Amino acid sequence: MPVVHMRIDNRLIHGQVTVTWASHLAADHMIVCNDKVAQDPIQKMMLPAAARGVKTSVLSVADTLAYCASPEAEKERIFIIAKFPSDAKALLDGGLKPQEINVGNQAPIPGTKFVMVTRTCAVTPEDAAIYREIVSRGYQLTGRMMPSDPKNNFIDLLAKKGL
Repeated sequence: MPVVHMRIDNRLIHGQVTVTWASHLAADHMIVCNDKVAQDPIQKMMLPAAARGVKTSVLSVADTLAYCASPEAEKERIFIIAKFPSDAKALLDGGLKPQEINVGNQAPIPGTKFVMVTRTCAVTPEDAAIYREIVSRGYQLTGRMMPSDPKNNFIDLLAKKGL
């Protein structure tokens, strides 16, 4: 299994933040993982360009799992950006074992009942249930926008906000 770090971020690739994380993790391959994004030819073209030189793939959940199980991936340090908590859960359901999972940015989705857990993370009750399930599998979730931000326990932050 390759060295994999996962970030949950519905803004996907946003300039300096992504480049900073990729550098911090010494990632040599970034995978943007979401079934709908992987079917969008414009995003498949634009996201790698926004990654600023880091090898970038835009893949579905199934293709991400297949790639991470491939011999080619064994040689890489992979940084996966899962668009939604449900994408991260699907990756874990498929057998992916990341070294760490960070909830970096979840912009509010219009029409949902969300709570701002941090200044960059809007969480719905459904999202909170997924985050708790991820933690029940033995993972710790942090909620950091940048690697220089202090580490925290994202589940504690959910609890403080009544989620």
